[in-house]
Amino acid sequence: MDDNKNLFLAIALSLAVLLGWNAFFAPPVPSPAQKAAEAAGSQTPGSVPDKGPITTVASREEMLVKSLRVSIETPRLIGSLPLTGGEIDDLALKEFHETVDPNSPIIKVLEPHGSHNAYYADFGWAASADQQITLPNAKTVWTASHTKLTPQQPVTLSWDNGAGLVFKRHLSVDQGYALTITDSVDNNGDKPVTLNPFSLIRRYGNPATAGYYILHEGLVGVVGEQGLQEEKYANIDKENPLAGGKGRGKTYKEAVGGFAGITDKYWAAVLAPDQTAPYTLTYSGSLASSPTEKNYQVDLLMQGRVVPVKGSVQSTTTLFVGAKEVKTIAAYSEKLNIKNFDLLIDWGWFYFITKPMFMLIDLFYHLVGNFGLSILIVTVIVKAIFYPLANKSYVSMAKMKALQPQITDLRERFKDDKIKQQQEMMELYKREQINPLAGCLPILIQIPVFFSLYKVLFVTLEMRHAPFYGWIQDLSAPDPTTLFNLFGLIPWTPPHFLMLGIWPIIMGITMFIQMKMNPEPPDPVQKAMFAWMPLIFTFMLASFPAGLVIYWSWNNTLSVLQQYTILKRQGVKVELWDNLRKMTGKNPA
Repeated sequence: MDDNKNLFLAIALSLAVLLGWNAFFAPPVPSPAQKAAEAAGSQTPGSVPDKGPITTVASREEMLVKSLRVSIETPRLIGSLPLTGGEIDDLALKEFHETVDPNSPIIKVLEPHGSHNAYYADFGWAASADQQITLPNAKTVWTASHTKLTPQQPVTLSWDNGAGLVFKRHLSVDQGYALTITDSVDNNGDKPVTLNPFSLIRRYGNPATAGYYILHEGLVGVVGEQGLQEEKYANIDKENPLAGGKGRGKTYKEAVGGFAGITDKYWAAVLAPDQTAPYTLTYSGSLASSPTEKNYQVDLLMQGRVVPVKGSVQSTTTLFVGAKEVKTIAAYSEKLNIKNFDLLIDWGWFYFITKPMFMLIDLFYHLVGNFGLSILIVTVIVKAIFYPLANKSYVSMAKMKALQPQITDLRERFKDDKIKQQQEMMELYKREQINPLAGCLPILIQIPVFFSLYKVLFVTLEMRHAPFYGWIQDLSAPDPTTLFNLFGLIPWTPPHFLMLGIWPIIMGITMFIQMKMNPEPPDPVQKAMFAWMPLIFTFMLASFPAGLVIYWSWNNTLSVLQQYTILKRQGVKVELWDNLRKMTGKNPA
């Protein structure tokens, strides 16, 4: 009974790292071609002005030539904005490609308004209906001061509504991913007006997501003192209807500080308002069922500003469109003083472990120049930190092995009295100062480290397309090889469930050796379960990021060496060789 309890406890702890498997590993992300096939539309929810529906859906290329444009270029961004409408709707990342092939297309984040999967940021002013003010809209043709926006050359857009109000939009961009947008209004009329500055990010269609439970993709923001607020696209579709029948969503009022936007796994487009001014944030999704009418939106509405006669007001917003690099996000958080901007990266619940884990891996990466080697080094460090506890655990296991003859004798003597048998065994453990559950501690220790490293490999952009050696060109992706086509020798691509690569097999072998370090359990059921566990884990981990499987293999190897050393030091027989001989049909010497 005691053996069975220990067995099931050990198995439960081992399998804890694999709970939620189906949630973690959903169907593959659609290809770029599949994404491009999704249509897009417009129906503006929320409390900001509606710039009107898109009557046609065109290709990206068609929309880019439909209006005169101001080009945008920084060392890291390239794109444009249309003079008709004035949205920022075309930005791509110059340094990042869709695949590991450096000749593959660069990553496009924003897409032109009116195109398939349109995705853009817009800015402007809202007014109450009773004021009857003509405001800029989707058909407004702005006049630009320059034809190109660069870090060295800002651009100002201007438009006169013909009724006494002159609207200006001053745009500047830094060397990276941040654009500063200052909207102003000059009142040349004969009466004051009240206007509310707004900014929004709108995304059409059904955005393709990786679909993993541990990764947030969708609407995200830090809303003042209300803190981090994340909403997946599917969740927004289930929210209560917004006022005015403008879709479903959630509204956060009287917030001060923070940011809000839309995030993918590695890329994001977010808005950061004046960090001292209150605003109302709305997350929303359209009620439409047709792909050409469906959209999601994040909008920030600031408090009303009175524009006096012969006076002016202005409002400034920062737009970040770029890669979620840890150091880049940290730099912007400090430079722009954006509240909790580092939470744009989904560190998860174990933030206090996950982020330091990344920092340590990144530190060694800059020393050795390879993230794979850095992971191996960090594994050794983690092993060293927990060595005293693990050492105590292995010593306890060694003592347990030394007591096996006495335990066997007790079972024989009290085989008909299980209660007495348990009492005598507990007395034996107490007398020898042994914790029978100590053998589970190394597994228990490994679980948070495993999850933290998994999270780091999965969510941090720095791991994307990071090579190791040989065939591993992306540590964040599964091992691309498979046993079932002889690792590429046979020109055949097996189905997904047969993708069993070299590193998962190495992991399975190291796990098998680790389990053979211990005596085989006498119970046939236990023996069968232990025999199958390495194989089961091998197939289950085959779809994990290669970096994680490399870590697991290396960790198993270190554990075997550590356990072997401790067993020898305690004078306890190492069962590995006898167990291997039994498998070959040879009797142990």
